[in-house]
Amino acid sequence: MKHYLLSVVQPAGGTPPDPEALAGIMWDVEAFNDELRAAGAWVFAGGLHGPETATVLRPQDGDVLVTDGPYAEGEEYLGGLCLIRAADLDEALEWGRRAALATTLPIEVRAFVDQR
Repeated sequence: MKHYLLSVVQPAGGTPPDPEALAGIMWDVEAFNDELRAAGAWVFAGGLHGPETATVLRPQDGDVLVTDGPYAEGEEYLGGLCLIRAADLDEALEWGRRAALATTLPIEVRAFVDQR
């Protein structure tokens, strides 16, 4: 089994869904996570605070420069992630498809390097 990262792509500055719609999305996400667990594919998942809460650490001249805010600003940001185990890319893409339907957001699927 290989490990894959499912990244939740969140629009910046968007209007959040109304509370009723958000409750439905959260229910769908929890059901998705339950499916992952039941299939033995679950490793870890979680949402992230917005990029404005980030702190960036950059090596500079033998020291580390600390700055507030995101590393890069854009129209979208990493809003959450899910680390899964899957036999191959096709299986990981199927989990990504299910994640997109549950979250109603784009999902980026990427494999980890050098897995045996």
